[in-house]
Amino acid sequence: MPRRGISCLEISYTNSNAGEIIKYLKDKYGEKLLVGAGTVLDSETARLAILNGAEFVIAPNFKEEVARLCNRYQIPYMPGCTSMSELVEALEAGADMIKAFPTSSFHGPSVVKTIKTPMPFVPILSSGGANVENVKDWLAAGVDCIGIGTLLTKGSKEQIGENAKKLRAEIEKYTTEK
Repeated sequence: MPRRGISCLEISYTNSNAGEIIKYLKDKYGEKLLVGAGTVLDSETARLAILNGAEFVIAPNFKEEVARLCNRYQIPYMPGCTSMSELVEALEAGADMIKAFPTSSFHGPSVVKTIKTPMPFVPILSSGGANVENVKDWLAAGVDCIGIGTLLTKGSKEQIGENAKKLRAEIEKYTTEK
């Protein structure tokens, strides 16, 4: 997969074999691919993910126990937060980036401005709603990281590869135009 322009993958713990997948990808691609764990709801799952080679942890929720464990192992933690209070609590507990979830699906790129207006230093990961047609809008809004799911997980190997190429091209076009 890295040869198609994707160098970072989140493997969701909604998959019963997520740990095995993470380990396999790290063994196969090594430093060529950054592999992390997603949908990590508790510290037990976070530890298992880290032991299998996860290089970052993403969650749809914030748990202080997960933040502490990730900090202990120096693994970036990106919890989902829907309110400014939750966001501040997550940052104070050591979250490295805030996952705008599920708000990014509902509000699109405007959620970035909503968060960054009072707190411009907060790194934001959008999760949901980004695609080939609007990835430049997300970048222009100031998002720091964009999670792409369906485009890179559904369809044939060729379709997924083509979607990856199109996304990479749109991102490169945005960065050169800027």
